[in-house]
Formats: sequence, C-alpha cells, structure tokens
Amino acid sequence: MGLSGFVVTDYTAINEMTTHGVVVNDQEAGELALRAGVDMDMQGGIFHSFLKKSLDEGKVTVAEIDASVRRILLLKYELGLFDDPYRFCDPAREKRLLLSAEHRAAARAVARKSVVLLKNEKNTLPLSKSARIAVVGPLADNKTELIGSWCAAGNFNDCISLLEGLKAAGKGTITHAKGCAIEGTDKSGFPEAVAAAQKADVVVVAIGEAAGMSGEAASRTDIRVPGVQEDLVRALVATGKPVVVVLMNGRPLVIPELAEQATALVEAWWLGTETGSALADILFGDYNPAGKLPMTFPRSVGQVPIFYNEKNTGRVFDPNSKYTSKYIDSPNTPLFPFGYGLSYTTFEYSTPTVPQATFKPGETLRVRVNVRNTGKRAGEEVVQLYVRDLVGSVTRPVRELKGFQKISLDPGQSRTVEFLLTDQDLRFFRKDMTFGAEPGTFDIMIGGNSADVKSVRVTLTN
Repeated sequence: MGLSGFVVTDYTAINEMTTHGVVVNDQEAGELALRAGVDMDMQGGIFHSFLKKSLDEGKVTVAEIDASVRRILLLKYELGLFDDPYRFCDPAREKRLLLSAEHRAAARAVARKSVVLLKNEKNTLPLSKSARIAVVGPLADNKTELIGSWCAAGNFNDCISLLEGLKAAGKGTITHAKGCAIEGTDKSGFPEAVAAAQKADVVVVAIGEAAGMSGEAASRTDIRVPGVQEDLVRALVATGKPVVVVLMNGRPLVIPELAEQATALVEAWWLGTETGSALADILFGDYNPAGKLPMTFPRSVGQVPIFYNEKNTGRVFDPNSKYTSKYIDSPNTPLFPFGYGLSYTTFEYSTPTVPQATFKPGETLRVRVNVRNTGKRAGEEVVQLYVRDLVGSVTRPVRELKGFQKISLDPGQSRTVEFLLTDQDLRFFRKDMTFGAEPGTFDIMIGGNSADVKSVRVTLTN
C-alpha cells in the first residue's frame, strides 16, 4: 500500500490468474487487475499494451481508469513531487550513502544471519585463523554471481569474494585453485586443486549454481549441483583433509552424497556485497551461525514436492508395512527439514507445558518451554512452535508453524520461552468455507526445527 492506498505490482505473470478455473490472457488479466485496485503495472506492460483496447471494447470504463490515475497523482502530490520532481535525486546524498561503511556493515550483518550451518563433523568449524587453507571451487573467487539474479542496479564489482574475505581475516597461508567451472565436464583443473589441498590443513570449497539458474524463469528438472563440481569435492575428500563445502545457490539442492562426504557443510545462498566478509566471520568463528532453513531439502528430486506442512495420508507411513505411504528406495524424510540449522553450540529443550489442558475460544493458552545452552560458547537459537489439528472438517497439515522466537544464551544458561496461543491461531477454511477454529484436540510442538520437536496435547472446547 502506498500513502494513498494504491498498489504497485509486477504483472508479467498475471496471465496465470484464473477465473472460475479458466486461464485468462494478458488483456483479461489487466482488466481484472484494474478492477482489483492495481493502479500501476511495474514493468509487465499489460496496461500500456491492452488498456486502450479494453476501453474501446467497453470492458473497462474511463471512471475506473481515472480512479487509478487519481490515486497515483495524489501519492505523487503527498510525496512533494509536483513541487520538486527530482527531490530524491541527490548526487551528494547518493555518494554519501551508497556503499557507505554503515551500509556495508548492515549488509554484512544481514548476510551472517542468512547463513545456515547444515553439518559440522568433529567440530571442524570454526577454523583457526592461523590454519593453512586451500580455497577451491568455481565460486571461491567469483564476484559475478554473488548478488543473485534479481540484482537491479547492483554492481558485482563491489562484492567481496569468499577468497578475499578469508585472506583479509586469516593469518595463515591461503592458496587458491578454481578446480572447475560451474557447468561443463572439464576436469583439467582438478590436479591443481588436489595439490593445493594436499599442502593445506583444511579445504574450503565453494560450489553451487550460477545466479541465473534460479529465480524467475529459471526452473530446473535436475536440482543436483551442476557440472563436475561434486566430482571435484570427491577428489578433495580423497586427500584425507577436512573439506568444508560452502554452497551458493538460490534453491534447495539434492545433495545426499555431498552431505555425507563433506566434513562441514554451509548453506550460503546469495549473500550479496559482503559475501566474503560474512562467510569469513562464520568460518573463523567471529560469528556463531544461527540461521534456519526456510525450505526443505529433499534427498531426491523424486520427493518433490516436499514440505513440512504436508497433509496426512490415508495410509500413514509405517516402516513395518509395505502398503503405506513410503518409498521403497529412500526414506520418506527430507535430507534437511524446514527450520533446520546448526550452531557452534548446542541447545536442549524441555517438554513444553501448559497451565491447563483445555481452553475455550477467546481464552489465551500460555505454552512454555525451557531451553538451555549445553555447549561451550554463547549462541542464538530460533525456538519454533508448531501446531497439529488432529481432526478437522477438512484434512489438516501434520504441522503448521505458528510462532518462533530468537533467543541468545550464554554457555550453561537456561531461559523459559513463552508462546501465547488463542483460537485465532487455529483458524482455517472449514468444510463450509467459513474461516474459523473448530473444537477438538491439538498437538503443540516446540523444537529447533520442524522434525525435532517435543509436544503437549491440548483441547479447544466449544
């Protein structure tokens, strides 16, 4: 919503809107959008291309167009653009703010919080700053991909690569070998990468997708790591040195072998301008990772779609019964579940408690859980609360995220975390298409991810 209430959106894909189950074309989509209160088409060109035709055909009115135009002009007036059309175009301000130290620090902080630690065998991470590190992989000294596919006016030359970040923060010998490209079958760089690994104490290998492989209009049928990058990791693992894999990608990838072979696994996504500095902070332990997965990582593309809030089935999974919902060649479980993420410390959860086992509409249910830092360093944890409606007038998800809190604990410190639930949190579209909660039994589950939870059962009465 703008100051005057108008909506700005991108309707390049609006032709996928449906009316009574019928796919509409671009012209019809523009007509629907105008009537729905969409006043400005960001860049799709639907209004520009079709609105005059729709007007001539009597499918929209001048009054409808004038209403949208009036809201746009009013907003421009409220912003003062009629008095000074270029009031926000200030070269001095631009020079002062763009890539300022304050803004880079903010970008670095956001990037650190976005990283998810997926594996850390034998506490390989954090690394010693005096360690001899071989930095390998097609994304190790790469800047062009770091700002992702929706980078607008971003300039990749302003980015700090992983190699640059490690060199700036480390005190030991740091060597680099590309190893291979993101795509293709060329393995001619493998020997150089293996030689660098053999001379190092630890290997950090940055692999993944190119930025253009994810995002808009970039679907893939094969969501494994492309090219020969996994072969490169196998060659590095064969040296016997600890191998820290840093993934850069825009989607969950199918990486079961990689997850098994890597000594440590870090999901970095596309971290932007301060990529190298943020990753160095994490790899060297200046920042304790606390990120959690916002998406489920499958074991195989055959599991897709896979998501944490799936519906139950008529034949609930039973490992001892063939004729239930399961695969014969893979576990049902994801490789990494929604909400998953490790830390350089560990956390222990108590069983959640409630003051009463039943509550009525309008009442507040207080759900408490005790979380203790059982490790040796301070850390943050995202405490997650899920709800399962055991019986509904329509099928209900096996779990739904209803709340989360990020807490910070020193070693040995405990904290009681409280969530407040009401019947409003239990609403859904019921069989008669009304929106509300239904009396019944609910499992309240709390944990560090969607799969590792402890629960308490409560009843919402009539």
